[in-house]
Amino acid sequence: MSYPTPARRTRGVVDGARISSGLKLLVALIGLMWLSETVDTALNGELDQYGIIARDPDGLFGILTSPFLHLGFGHLISNTLPLVTLGALIAVSGALRLFSVTAIVTTIGGFGTWLISPPNTITIGASGLVFGFAAYLIARGLFNRRLGQVAIGVIVVLVWGSALLGGLLPQDGISWQGHLFGGIAGVFAAWVLSDDRSKTAQPKPVI
Repeated sequence: MSYPTPARRTRGVVDGARISSGLKLLVALIGLMWLSETVDTALNGELDQYGIIARDPDGLFGILTSPFLHLGFGHLISNTLPLVTLGALIAVSGALRLFSVTAIVTTIGGFGTWLISPPNTITIGASGLVFGFAAYLIARGLFNRRLGQVAIGVIVVLVWGSALLGGLLPQDGISWQGHLFGGIAGVFAAWVLSDDRSKTAQPKPVI
């Protein structure tokens, strides 16, 4: 009978803790979306005014709040399903990685939406985050040159590719701007958080 070495057991514990922390953060993010929509429904949609208001300085705050606001539970459910799947694939790398990708996509994607959306429009919903997660997973393997990550990216394209492309087409009541900039932000996140750049950012000893 063979037993795992202490180093292997330690690595397994660390990996398990990292995955657990990432999944807990994902549950917290999605839970906050559902809580916000529950409160918004009770308030007859009063919270929706705090989305991204195009090119309005007061609407910049909506960059942070818009992913947690939805136009009803149907809208929320349509975003929750891909968020759970795509977010879990990122969460296995840990809470810090999921937080970093979410922060980059929310900030850059939200600002791009604020900048080019039609005037007098309010953008709400986590679909930009969905596009950002998908784009991150597709681009991550290319930057890291890891076969397993490339394979995950191919699966994302095969499963969600047509929906992602369809979401970039102009349609009434749908923010293709949010989808576009969410995707751009996801690719940027994959580049910024790539293995090569992480190694370059490590401090070097001096003598």
